[in-house]
Amino acid sequence: MNDSGGSIDVSEKDVTLRRAVAQSILVAPPEAIQAIRQNALPKKDPLATARAAGLLAAKRTASLIPHCHPIALTGVAVAFDFADVSVTARCEVTAVDRTGPEMEALCGAAVAALALYDTIKGICRGARVTQTLLVEKDGGKSGHWRAEQSDG
Repeated sequence: MNDSGGSIDVSEKDVTLRRAVAQSILVAPPEAIQAIRQNALPKKDPLATARAAGLLAAKRTASLIPHCHPIALTGVAVAFDFADVSVTARCEVTAVDRTGPEMEALCGAAVAALALYDTIKGICRGARVTQTLLVEKDGGKSGHWRAEQSDG
């Protein structure tokens, strides 16, 4: 094997259906979360904008993360769950390929949360994006995996 600059060869892996779910949380005061929910912000359509941003990020992950292989995505979905002081952006990605879509799901969730941050930054400087993590994955040699639930 020669020095290929640190790239990973996945050609020996089987092409299988793979799935990953990730989340990222925007934490902000209740009035900012309510403004997102009610579309009452100067930057309109925060959820539609964040959903589109998450979809685009998932589809462009290989151009953002140097060691990610471009993979054949078969589905990307972004959804939001609200709490009093947070919005959780969840991104689910499916692919039929030799490597899994974990990074695509993580990028999609993180960018969706960042897009929400962008919509409220004019009314709330103290908001923060936290807890970007892989929640679950299926497929490939390692099979099914789910993150342990925590109090955080």
